[in-house]
Amino acid sequence: MFRKNTQPPTPESDQPLAASADRHLLYQHSVQDVEAEIDFIEQTWSELRARPAVFLREDFCGTANTACEWVKRDDEHHAVGVDLDMDVLNWGRAHNLASLDPEQFERIELLHEDVVHTRPGLVDIILAMNFSYYLFLDRESLREYFAAALDGLVSDGILFLDAYGGFEAPMVLEEPRECEDEDGNEFTYIWEQAAFNPIDSCMTCNIHFEFPDNSRLDKAFSYHWRLWTLPEIREILYEAGFSQVDIYWEGTDEDKNEGNGIYTPSEIGDADPGWVCYIVAQP
Repeated sequence: MFRKNTQPPTPESDQPLAASADRHLLYQHSVQDVEAEIDFIEQTWSELRARPAVFLREDFCGTANTACEWVKRDDEHHAVGVDLDMDVLNWGRAHNLASLDPEQFERIELLHEDVVHTRPGLVDIILAMNFSYYLFLDRESLREYFAAALDGLVSDGILFLDAYGGFEAPMVLEEPRECEDEDGNEFTYIWEQAAFNPIDSCMTCNIHFEFPDNSRLDKAFSYHWRLWTLPEIREILYEAGFSQVDIYWEGTDEDKNEGNGIYTPSEIGDADPGWVCYIVAQP
C-alpha cells in the first residue's frame, strides 16, 4: 500500500504517501471485516438450517474480499461475486483471487453483471453488504432487486444485508478513525456525510484517507444513495416475497458501554447516534 522510508530520500521516496496508496487495500483494512462477517453468516445459518450452506453469492462484490473468505473457510464452499465495475473486479482478481491456492481458485467466479439481472444459478446465501443496496433510490427499484435476489435463492436460502442509521446518520459531518495496514503502517480513514436531502432521504457520502506525512487521498470513494430506514427495508422485503425478515441487533458491553459484536434477533433497538445491524430475510 505504502512503505515507511528506510533509505535516504530519493525523488521517488520524496513522493507523498498518498501518491503510492492503493485505495482498495485501504478500504479493505478500514471498512471491511470479512472474518467477522462470515462468522456471523455461518453462525446464523447454523441456527436457522439443519444442513450446511455451500454456495454463496456476493452481490456488489467489489474486490470480492468476502467471497474469497467464504471459499477459504471450507473445501466444500463455492462462491460467485457480481459487480458492474470491471476495474474493481480486475483488481480483485489480481489481488484477492490471486492469493487463493489453486483448489480454492477453482471454487470462485466473478461476474461483470447487474445484480438485478444476473443468473449464476440458485445459491444458498446471497450477501449485499456495506450498505451497497442503498444505491437503489426508490421503492420500485429496491423491490425489484429484492425480488431478483429471492429468485436467485434455493427454497431454504437466506438473504443477508446490513443497514445503518441513528440520529447522526442524516447529519452533514466527518468522522475520522485511526487505522493501520497489514504491515503496521498507520493511516486515517475519514467518513464524510457531505450532503443530505430530507425530502427524498438521498445523501452523498465520501471516504477520504490521510497519511502520517499529512498527504491525503480525497474522495477515494464516493456514494450517492438513499438512507433507507429499517421499517422501509422490511416492508419492501415482504412486498418482494420474503416470508420472514429479522433484524439482528448488536448487544452492549456494559463495562465499556459499547457494542459487544454479538448480534441477535431483536424487535427493540437503542436510539443511538449511530448503529449498524444485520437483516436476515428468508423465503
